[in-house]
Amino acid sequence: MVKKSLHNKKDFDEIIERISHLSENSQRKWGKMNVAQMLCHCDLILQVALKKIELPKINFLFRAVGIFTKKEIQIFNNGIPPNMPSFQKVIVNFECDFEKSKLRLLDTLNEYWEAYKNRNLAQDHALFGAMKEKDWGFLEYKHLNHHLKQFNV
Repeated sequence: MVKKSLHNKKDFDEIIERISHLSENSQRKWGKMNVAQMLCHCDLILQVALKKIELPKINFLFRAVGIFTKKEIQIFNNGIPPNMPSFQKVIVNFECDFEKSKLRLLDTLNEYWEAYKNRNLAQDHALFGAMKEKDWGFLEYKHLNHHLKQFNV
């Protein structure tokens, strides 16, 4: 079972290539976000790993469920289900400019790659608990893959 990671240059380049296939007219298969909003959302999620966005603390029960979910996704290499809830801070329900959002996401991806190479990613996540580099690479790939599939790329 192949486990892709944003820390594998081939997988990283695959994500960049898939993003390049998006257009302002890309149609979603599920959810409420349009393609520009999705790009903005993915950018915000990467900023959590870069320590630029701090998610609010959640209660112990939800965090325990999150830690369990992280392990389940890693063990079974599961995808993220459509319409999964998200933290309010990373929900994008406002209008976004497609080209600016796309360029911003690509810039943030490159910043993420540098932070990974310099071992400067966050060590904790409000939902998933303690995060190692391998956790970030795997889960960030899963998240980007999920949303790119949402828009058929």
